[in-house]
Amino acid sequence: MCYCEFQDFMGVISELDADVISVESSRSHGELIASFERESYDKQIGLGVYDIHSPCIPSVEEMASTIERAIRVIDPARFWINPDCGLKTRQPAETIAPIKHMVEAAHRVRARLSRFQQASKE
Repeated sequence: MCYCEFQDFMGVISELDADVISVESSRSHGELIASFERESYDKQIGLGVYDIHSPCIPSVEEMASTIERAIRVIDPARFWINPDCGLKTRQPAETIAPIKHMVEAAHRVRARLSRFQQASKE
């Protein structure tokens, strides 16, 4: 789903017959994540962690911070990490660095989460 006021539609989105929903969220600077702090969502969700249309490439740390904020309110087992839509409108040279950052951010967050889960079991 592209940009809109998702918080106004959370009930309707929850009722969709979809296993996974992919939504734009990087331009809202966490507004959508705040919606999940107020309302639960029990399906899988792919949250855009960077704006593919921006010439600015977010750092690995910025993307990791967005992911970590999201998994505080969305079950990590139901959370997908992806860019906002529009990837096909970009040239490969424009997408390689931000996608590498996104993958590295995902690896870092997963490693932290794994260490936390291991420590919780001990």
